[in-house]
Amino acid sequence: MTTLDSRCLEAFPGWLKSLAEDAQKLAGVLEHAEASPAAQRAAATALNYLFKSLDLIPDGLEDLGFIDDAFVLRVAAAAVDEGDRDADGVLVTLTADAALIGEFLGPDYERLERYVQKLSDGSARGRSVAQILEDSAVRADFVREVLQWVKTYTSPSFARDTRSLVKLRSFLGTRLPA
Repeated sequence: MTTLDSRCLEAFPGWLKSLAEDAQKLAGVLEHAEASPAAQRAAATALNYLFKSLDLIPDGLEDLGFIDDAFVLRVAAAAVDEGDRDADGVLVTLTADAALIGEFLGPDYERLERYVQKLSDGSARGRSVAQILEDSAVRADFVREVLQWVKTYTSPSFARDTRSLVKLRSFLGTRLPA
């Protein structure tokens, strides 16, 4: 087992456990009137992905189902310029984690970055990122829906086995657009 594999097997289960808390904090960025527009766009993009019906890895898939959600939160945060990140630190923390995703995915990380960037143009549950950002009623409903999701989320297990990493790389390698 490589050092990188060991670091990933240590970090990824923690990201699954903190996914609900991370989502709750990102919802707070959306509600924070003084958050930069870039920070709010990243938060809306990442959170809207939680509700996407066809995501990279199906949510019900054994122990991998929500790891793509955890990855998207981190990659979206990393896309925000340092000066535009939130003062309370959620974007800073998620951004620091994105470096490990980059190491893990190698050249496929750029594909994931492009995928996450394009998510801001799409919609989930009939709601686009632009609508979330521009319409206060849509944003309020969206935040309520995120907070409800937070209450019902149950962290899946993530087998601390290199086979989990092989499956994850394989899924992302085949599902990420070129």
